[in-house]
Amino acid sequence: MKLSSEYLTYVLPITAEKELEPVIKYVGEEVSEARVSRIDLFVDFVSSVDMESWDRNAWVTRARSINAYSVDNKFSGWTVGLGGIISARLYDKTLEIQKSKKYYLHELWRRAGWDGTSKVWRLEFQLKRDVLIEKGLVGLDAALSNLNGLWSYATTEWLRLTIPNAADETRSRWPIHPLWGCLSSVDWETSGGTLSARFSYERTPRKEEVYSRYLSVLTSFMALSGIQDMGEAGNELFGCMASHFSKMSDVIGKPLEDFVSDKVAVKERQYNTRMNADQEEGMKEVLRDSADEYRRESDGE
Repeated sequence: MKLSSEYLTYVLPITAEKELEPVIKYVGEEVSEARVSRIDLFVDFVSSVDMESWDRNAWVTRARSINAYSVDNKFSGWTVGLGGIISARLYDKTLEIQKSKKYYLHELWRRAGWDGTSKVWRLEFQLKRDVLIEKGLVGLDAALSNLNGLWSYATTEWLRLTIPNAADETRSRWPIHPLWGCLSSVDWETSGGTLSARFSYERTPRKEEVYSRYLSVLTSFMALSGIQDMGEAGNELFGCMASHFSKMSDVIGKPLEDFVSDKVAVKERQYNTRMNADQEEGMKEVLRDSADEYRRESDGE
C-alpha cells in the first residue's frame, strides 16, 4: 500500500499507521511493529538571504558531492550527498511546485503566515535505513521520538553552512552562517534527546562488496564443478567447504564450528559490529529483506 504525499502532509505518521492497521488485518496479515526504511525531514521557510551568495566551499560536510542547480537560468538550489545514505537539498519550493502541482502546500504556508508571493525555500534531509540502524532507530516510535536528534546530527555533524575564513585552513573552525544557525535550531518537539554515540562502521566492508566476493567464489565453483543451477551450487559449495575443513580439524586445532566462531569474533572486533550489538537485529533484517526481495523476483511475484 502506498500513501500519497498530500495525505501524509495533513496527518501525523502515527495517525497514518493506525489507519493502515485495519486494512492490513483485513487482507489477513499480522500487524507487527512498524519499521522505518527512510525519513525525510524538512523545513519550509522564507528568507531575505540570497541562497546563491556562497560557493561550494562554504558547505562543510562529510558528503563527497555538492551541486548547484538552475532552471531557465534562475538559481534553483543546492544538493549535497545526493544518492548517499544521507543527502540534503536546499531548493526553491515555490519553483518546484510549478512542476509538481502540489498547490495544497500553499494553504499550509498561509496558515503559517506566508504572504502568498514570497519565495519559499525548503531545506530537506533524506536519511536512509542504514543511518537509522546505526543510530538504533529502526522502529517507528523510536524514530519519531528522536527527530530532534536526527535533525541536530544532520545540521551540525553531517552538514554545516559556514562563512569561509581564508586565514584559517581548519574548516571545522569556520563560523556558522546565520541562516544555518536558525535552520539548525528548529525544534521538532520530541523528547528523545541527543542521539547516543555509536562506534563507527567505517572499517566495515559494504554489504555490496560482500555480495560481490561471494558471487565471484560461487561462479568459480560452478565453473569447476559443472553445476549450472546457482542454488544447487551454493549448497554444494557449503558442503564441500565444511567437509574440507572438518577433515583439517587436527591442523586447525579445533572443530570447524569453534574455528568459525573465533573467526567471526575477530571480524566483529575489526568491524566494530560487536560494539554495536543492539543494532545487529536491524542489520539482519536488512539482509533478510534483500534476500526475500530476490526470492520474490526469482519466483515472478
